[in-house]
Amino acid sequence: MSGAALGIEIIFVFFLALFILHRYGDFKKQHRLVIIATLLAWYLCFLIVFILPLDVSTTIYNRCKLAVNSSPPESSSSNNIINGSYPTSAPRKHKCFEPWSYIPDGIMPIFWRVVYWTSQFLTWILLPFMQSYARSGGFSITGKIKTALIENAIYYGTYLLIFGAFLIYVAVNPNFNLQWNQLQTIGIAAANTWGLFLLVLLLGYGLVEIPRSHWNGAKRGYLLMKTYFKVAKLMTEKADAEENLEDIMEEVRKVNESIKYNHPLRKCVDTILKKCPTEYQEKMGRNMDDYEDFDDRQNNYPSEKSLVKLHKQVIYSVQRHRRTQVQWRILLEQAFYLEDVAKNETSATRQFVHTFQFQEPENRITRYFYTPTVEWYWECLLRPWFYRILAIVLATFSVIVVWSECTFFSTKPVLSLFAVFIQLAERTYNYIYIEMACFLTIFFLSICVYSTVFRIRVFNYYYLASHHQTDAYSLLFSGMLFCRLTPPLCLNFLGLTHMDSSISHKNTQATAYTSIMGSMRVLSFIADGFYIYYPMLVVILCIATYFSLGTRCLNLLGFQQFMGDNEMTSDFIDEGKELIRREKRKRQRQEEGENRRREWKERYGNSREDSTRNRNVHPDEKESSFSETNASRPVSKYTRSNGRTERDRIELLQDAEPLDFNADSVSDDPLDHPLDSGRYQPGGRILYDFL
Repeated sequence: MSGAALGIEIIFVFFLALFILHRYGDFKKQHRLVIIATLLAWYLCFLIVFILPLDVSTTIYNRCKLAVNSSPPESSSSNNIINGSYPTSAPRKHKCFEPWSYIPDGIMPIFWRVVYWTSQFLTWILLPFMQSYARSGGFSITGKIKTALIENAIYYGTYLLIFGAFLIYVAVNPNFNLQWNQLQTIGIAAANTWGLFLLVLLLGYGLVEIPRSHWNGAKRGYLLMKTYFKVAKLMTEKADAEENLEDIMEEVRKVNESIKYNHPLRKCVDTILKKCPTEYQEKMGRNMDDYEDFDDRQNNYPSEKSLVKLHKQVIYSVQRHRRTQVQWRILLEQAFYLEDVAKNETSATRQFVHTFQFQEPENRITRYFYTPTVEWYWECLLRPWFYRILAIVLATFSVIVVWSECTFFSTKPVLSLFAVFIQLAERTYNYIYIEMACFLTIFFLSICVYSTVFRIRVFNYYYLASHHQTDAYSLLFSGMLFCRLTPPLCLNFLGLTHMDSSISHKNTQATAYTSIMGSMRVLSFIADGFYIYYPMLVVILCIATYFSLGTRCLNLLGFQQFMGDNEMTSDFIDEGKELIRREKRKRQRQEEGENRRREWKERYGNSREDSTRNRNVHPDEKESSFSETNASRPVSKYTRSNGRTERDRIELLQDAEPLDFNADSVSDDPLDHPLDSGRYQPGGRILYDFL
């Protein structure tokens, strides 16, 4: 089993990162380099989290071997007992058995060195450049690279200026005699300090919000009310995205009409048109029928710089419009399902009944095991209790983390609960328990931090949207955050468990991960000050999150958030209910129309096929004699009447759907049109109707 566990986890983590990236990214439409860079960043960060418990168990085994080899012989021990002095207890040789996940010496240092420095190269150099490259509106690779270099000149120049000033200070000051290893450690300490500053902020939010969200999810009606709120909010964003797209397409139309076929910038216009939605491309066309030569003296043509800006706006507006449309359909399905859960809670048959059928066909295995009865027991009876128990377990973990963050610097006595658990397992060398305890601890910390990264939204510039709706800029930015947060997260975990010698103050063998980081004693004010006392701020952040201070501040600034005791939240919930009611009526009319068409096809489909077949049996009947024509007149008369009846049936099938006179408006309401129609549906009128 030597090194087998490491290889298995390397393969497993790769597919895990690939699965999560597939949920948020779009492999078909996004650039391959963006997918590869983001996948590599996520993969390396997840590797650190999953492999670090193996490093801890291997380090404890190496400490055991070191203690056995350095222990005095039995004769000297007996002499010490006779003299009245008792030797320190050392593990016996038979206790130092090799763990099942043991990694041979020399592998882990190389592994950590490759993983860490690759992730740092990605987060500080490559990914920022690729962000600007992906967001650029240039029409060539050279133009995009030039734009990316200009945008990152200040970013890179700031770091070079700080590092150069530090090198000059070290070279001039004779008291400092720094070597390359110490300079490397200073760079690592600077990166970890930046990451720890952001880590505590995200951790303080996740430690409270994750247990609370699961507890609130068990409440009846809470998720439905929150979904109503999201529907109203998303409707506003959807309307804004549609209006923005319409304005951008109008500018594209003007540019398309002004720049003729033989203009030098016509290729740039064609590139912009390819990024537009299909319905707008069909409307605008290429204007190839106008062969009038362009004249710079008569017309004011847009410059290439303005076309680059327009190209950037088109990419952004199309992506935003597509994302809001997909999120709208998904949120509607979620709202319909939650309403079904609320209705089925009082069902006497104990079978889950859906108002609408699933648009995507279910798997056979799912239909076989997840029957309506099983679904009713899970959704209406078991799931609330499961969420409550899970919330209690997560809240317990959060309390342990907060306590350990405030007391991990104490070594005599040991107050950090995670350190107590690891030291108890280290005495008996229960490696499986050690690895499980380490994995659960670091996994919970990672969930609290990473889930916050997936939840936060910085306007429309950074937003991780599921169902393949995340743009390239947000994917690359998430990779940057993961690479900057994971190393200080792991160092914080090693400090909580006292596996870091700078925290435990013991002259013992350090983990391979800590050896790669170097000794933080080079910067004592960071090792003895910032790394120890700054994590205590997590208590203040947890209290602020518990009382929703951040949410209240965002509400005051005009960014509406879901709050149960807010009048604006109640208005949004009522608006969401009305929107769901309209969408449900529209879905019901669509299904009724489909059912009527299906019934007509089943009832009259065979007769229609027979009549069509009879008309095509003798195609040469027109060349028959006059008597044969007269004899066939009744048949032709019957055929005409049958064709008229068939046309009546077709008109009846194609008739408009019945109108709902209970709605507020019929012809002017854009919600009465199908969601997937190609027409633009302005949303501003909807907002005025509800506000």
